[in-house]
Amino acid sequence: MGFKGGAWLAMLTLLVAAPSWGVEIDEAREALSKKEDDADTTKALEEVFQAAEKSYTLLKKGERTLTYGFDYSMMRDTQIQSVRTGNEVYSVLALPEAQHTFTNSFTFDYGIWDNLTFSMRLPLVAKYDTEREIDVYGLGDISLSLRWQPWASVRGRPVYTLYGTLGLPTGTSPYDINSSKDLATGNGYYSIGGGLNMSYVIDPVVLFGSLGYTYNLPVTGLHQVRGGRELNKVEPGSTLNFSMGFAYALSYDVSLATSYQMAHSFKPTYTFADASYEGSEQTSAIMNFSLGMRTAPDYIVNVNAGFGLTEDSPDILLGLSLPLDIKGLKAQ
Repeated sequence: MGFKGGAWLAMLTLLVAAPSWGVEIDEAREALSKKEDDADTTKALEEVFQAAEKSYTLLKKGERTLTYGFDYSMMRDTQIQSVRTGNEVYSVLALPEAQHTFTNSFTFDYGIWDNLTFSMRLPLVAKYDTEREIDVYGLGDISLSLRWQPWASVRGRPVYTLYGTLGLPTGTSPYDINSSKDLATGNGYYSIGGGLNMSYVIDPVVLFGSLGYTYNLPVTGLHQVRGGRELNKVEPGSTLNFSMGFAYALSYDVSLATSYQMAHSFKPTYTFADASYEGSEQTSAIMNFSLGMRTAPDYIVNVNAGFGLTEDSPDILLGLSLPLDIKGLKAQ
């Protein structure tokens, strides 16, 4: 069959690198139009693309998928704290950190309409700080999202998908713990976001990009002691995120992807009982490399590795993603 439609296999590796980019599966089927001598290969390829619909296409109405993901990140940092040692006298402490985060996540997707997909991600988080020898295990922040494709896919043109997200503070909040003795599994606040994803096929390459904005809601009613002062309110600050990259199909069974992901967080505001202070803006930038492998006709494994480019980014990133069999939940 040659390499016709090979670019669509490249999109398999985006399951880790870019979890929201959407492309209509009908276009993949059109690109894989059958010839006389390739019926078996085409059938296998269609099954591969159907298994990858969770991230790159919108599910058909009534369809359901469940995906398991494992992620590891390591971040070294030095936390600066001011501690009151006398009347209006403060001492500055430098606390080294080396946090290792292990996340097991389950993502459920459901096709509301042919062009609208609902997703829910449930993360289970384990953290360990090797410098301070403290750890925590528990539920992370659950996230909900909707992906909508307003225009039908047209071969030879970019595909656009709009998305909206809602983050729920179901994990342990960093504002409800003793930060010198405990670790948090969540952000501690609600967040609302939205954005636009784009992908464009130039066989055998897929170009993709994303632009989004997230508003993090303020956290009030706090009574956390930090540096000898009581913290009462936190305004986390909004976040702008951007990503771009490409995927390349090496064969029908293997594809590679490279992506650049960046997020800029605006200044947070901390309100104490006696004064308010602004934090610093943060910019996180990550280079990510992914490998997608079809180990069975309907089973695709995606692995990724990445590293941070700024001080506000994780030093090391590793990930694994694979589909789970939920045939009993599928629509008849």
